[in-house]
Amino acid sequence: MKRVFGNRSGTEQQNLIEEVIPHIPASQSLPEITLKATILSIFLAIIMAGSNAYLGLKLGITVTATIPAAVISMAILKFFKNSNILENNIVQTATSAGEVIAAAVAFTLPALIMMNYWADFPFFLTTSIVIVGGLLGVLFSIPLRRAFIIENPLKFPEGIATGEVLKAGEASSKEGAKDLILGSALAATAKFAQTGLMVLEESVQYWTTGLRTVFGFGTGLSLVMIAAGYIVGIEVGVSMLLGNVGVWCLGVPLYGYLFGVPEASSTYEAAVSIWNSKLRMIGVGAMIIGGIWTIIHLFGPIKNGVISSIAMLKHLKLNESHKIKRTDFDIPVTYVLAGIALLVVPLFFIFHYILGESSLGLTPTLYWVTVSTVTLFTLFVGFIGAGIAGYMTGIVGSSNNPLSGVTIMAVLSISFILLFLLSTEINFHAETSKALAAAGITIIIGAVMANAAAISGDNLQDLKAGQIVGATPWKQQVMLMLGVIVGAVAITPILQVLYQAYGIGNSFPREGMDPTQALAAPKAAIMAAIAQGVFARSLDWTMIFIGFGLAVVVIAFDAYLKRKNSKWSFPVLAVALGIYMPQDVIVPLAFGGLVSFFADKRLNKQRAALNVNFEKAAAYAKRRGVLFCSGLIAGEALVGILLAAPFAAYQSTTLFKIAPEGFHSMAVLLGSVVFMGTSYYLYRIGSQAKIIKAKKSN
Repeated sequence: MKRVFGNRSGTEQQNLIEEVIPHIPASQSLPEITLKATILSIFLAIIMAGSNAYLGLKLGITVTATIPAAVISMAILKFFKNSNILENNIVQTATSAGEVIAAAVAFTLPALIMMNYWADFPFFLTTSIVIVGGLLGVLFSIPLRRAFIIENPLKFPEGIATGEVLKAGEASSKEGAKDLILGSALAATAKFAQTGLMVLEESVQYWTTGLRTVFGFGTGLSLVMIAAGYIVGIEVGVSMLLGNVGVWCLGVPLYGYLFGVPEASSTYEAAVSIWNSKLRMIGVGAMIIGGIWTIIHLFGPIKNGVISSIAMLKHLKLNESHKIKRTDFDIPVTYVLAGIALLVVPLFFIFHYILGESSLGLTPTLYWVTVSTVTLFTLFVGFIGAGIAGYMTGIVGSSNNPLSGVTIMAVLSISFILLFLLSTEINFHAETSKALAAAGITIIIGAVMANAAAISGDNLQDLKAGQIVGATPWKQQVMLMLGVIVGAVAITPILQVLYQAYGIGNSFPREGMDPTQALAAPKAAIMAAIAQGVFARSLDWTMIFIGFGLAVVVIAFDAYLKRKNSKWSFPVLAVALGIYMPQDVIVPLAFGGLVSFFADKRLNKQRAALNVNFEKAAAYAKRRGVLFCSGLIAGEALVGILLAAPFAAYQSTTLFKIAPEGFHSMAVLLGSVVFMGTSYYLYRIGSQAKIIKAKKSN
């Protein structure tokens, strides 16, 4: 995009792209937090929490709730008089909390059931963990808004898509509706054909054996990842692809050659086993260093956000609120700090309770030192995790945000702290019951930080959508807090019902239950294995330290490029994300970035013909591309939510399958044709500059 728009800043570029349909200006004030919007938000937050809790426990994935919530809100609130776009935005903001809470909880707390640390999900403790962690996430995200959305703006593909869906539903003009609707219909049909009917394959893989190891390559065929890649652009896509190709095309074959290829049902599954059990931890190590570096690097923008908030507070004290732009009005920094300070109290008592109920048998001095240390450390690492999650969400969106990677980082960090503190009195290798207790405490602390990270990333995504439609940030932040509380109260009975109905992992609430129906909770199983591995001294730290070193190399190389004034950059967290995520996600996302790059090149060839009108004409083309991509994201998200209900009810993901046996090759061909055809259409509309007059309608 730099080639198309010259040296304009990211914010100026986005303003050009969004100029066709202006958002609600800061000078105009519409009702946002209304009774009908609040009631609808509560209802939808509970629904989204339930559907995503099942998916998180069954498959280890969740689907974004922001766009489905926005669409449902528009469909329902249009029957009320005087409903508006900002009310719909408020509904999707609060509703999305239910989805991300389900993800954070499903990826952590079931580990306690699988470890036999808990016999069920205690309502008060589980709810307290989620509320405290979630509210911390909201507060952590407030100073990050200026860093990630204003000062150094990230793309937030789902935030942009949500904003465009809301604007398209509000606008009386049909401008852009065709691309949005076409994208939605195409992605919805493709998603149902892939996940429901199974007549389109979701990925294509080619792996073979040779030289005592495995070689190969593959890609996902997801249309939504093309859309995300198109929005985030070529630089981030190439950075992630660099990490992904490195670990899959070099790391996997090398590891197989040196240490042997594990037994598996196929060559591809053997490669996945090597990556998932060993090499993926390199990405976790790189995330830890990259996250710390990113927070340090963003110290200036965060400081500016705090200064801006203090200046806003001064205006409020002097009754000069008219000097503050409505669309730049966050919860004041003093309230943020006071809120964090207040949350320290319940956080301290949660850790006091779980440590007191454990079988560790610590001396009083070490007991209180441990409780105090983990409380403060949770705040520190929680903020870093919130920053990482916010950055990752800004790159790939909420659905593909590697929350499990951030959670692993948190679990490793707190495990190391507890091991350091408690090993003076406890020999964990010999006292296995105490090792289990320490691992259980680690998971609970990790759950707090996972909720903080998940909510922080989600809040920033919602605030990006709010920026596009002209919402008031502090009102979104307040409604997300409501969504956190509603989701926290709802999630515990939902988890308990699912556990009683199916069992989790190898743990069952009663005898005689069918183990084939148990919810695998794959992400929680990883957390349990890591936490127990640390205290049993069986965890392999080699890969994590390799990730540390690799992150340092990437940071140094990126700094070198900046000194040389190169147009390229390689963000360390993007490279880490490429290592941690599967090829099915990263390769199509990078492909979408390439589509954007070549569309920009074609636009540049039209510069001479369009002369002085080039920038606005190019912005129109880019906007068409963004609208089509927004439709792709919206369509897949809607079908994902709709499929979750029957899958949960019938305990089967093959409920709608019509593909016959032996149809795999044809499904791969059909899926590839749809993938390439969609990419080509996106390239065409994103590279056709056109001079139009902007419609000024609110």
